[in-house]
Amino acid sequence: MLVHGYICVLASLQQNKVFTAMSELSFDREFEVMPGAPARLSEQVRRITCNNPGPFTFKGTNSYIVGTGNVAIIDPGPEDEDHLAALLDAVRGETVTHIIVTHTHRDHSPLTRRLQQATGARTYGYGPHGSGRAAKAIISGDVTLDAAGDHEFRPDVEVRHGDMIEGTGWSLECVFTPGHCSNHMAFALNGEHTVFCGDHVMAWSTSVIAPPDGHMADYFSSLRTLIARDQDRLYLPGHGPAKQNPQRFARAFLTHRQMREQAILQHIASGERTVMGVVRKIYAGIDAKLHTAAALSTLAHVEHLIEQNLVRAHGNLSLDTDYEAVSVEIAGS
Repeated sequence: MLVHGYICVLASLQQNKVFTAMSELSFDREFEVMPGAPARLSEQVRRITCNNPGPFTFKGTNSYIVGTGNVAIIDPGPEDEDHLAALLDAVRGETVTHIIVTHTHRDHSPLTRRLQQATGARTYGYGPHGSGRAAKAIISGDVTLDAAGDHEFRPDVEVRHGDMIEGTGWSLECVFTPGHCSNHMAFALNGEHTVFCGDHVMAWSTSVIAPPDGHMADYFSSLRTLIARDQDRLYLPGHGPAKQNPQRFARAFLTHRQMREQAILQHIASGERTVMGVVRKIYAGIDAKLHTAAALSTLAHVEHLIEQNLVRAHGNLSLDTDYEAVSVEIAGS
């Protein structure tokens, strides 16, 4: 007996514990910050937020200074004269020995070049933009998905999962967390149970996963990587406030994404054949100006459904392609 694949999948998902409880994501948008002013977060960590607020950056990009005397700067931020001056002023009298980048989006890495010129520090990161996976999506329409990428960044030192970056009085463990960006790397500060998690998990909002460089299966896997790290007690993200006791929050993110993917599959199986058609149904309650961003993550979910043989594309993966749910045979029918 042939039935639509989504019926089989939904029956399976309903038996899974992750879908028997509602995801309880509670976002924290209470983040009072003065751009350019250093905030002491711990004995080892200071934060300076760039004045680049927006729908995807919240109050601005968080740069972090690690250590005292000989220090590292994590995520210098966008090309911004005032932010460069604020960073250099904050480390006046100290030596910047490391410049570390979580990922190569234009709100995180471009200022690295001028900061390096000013300090002479070496740069660290996974690799150039797109180095974490081969781009598969062929995009049509007016949306250029890779526009957010900083294609000029090349780290002096390429790091991999489990590597250690060591400075004077501090050390950072590299935790590879692709998904939001293919070269996304988090950094765990030894001795403080703190993870600089970039844009992978943020307390104020979900993270946009935009193909071709963003990849939903990788994002799921990276969430599981963080969830398994039960020694971590604090996430310091690229935007917005810190998150304490973060594993439960990361699990809620995973559940939320899985349930969102279930809903997308339902809508495709019910006859919505395009990404934007699905977006208009699922995100009917949000500002239409945000539908483009929602479409990017929806496309990433569709790509993941295709990889699981639950959906097929009539053409290349894109925002304009027609999609349909795959029919499968139920064993024993």
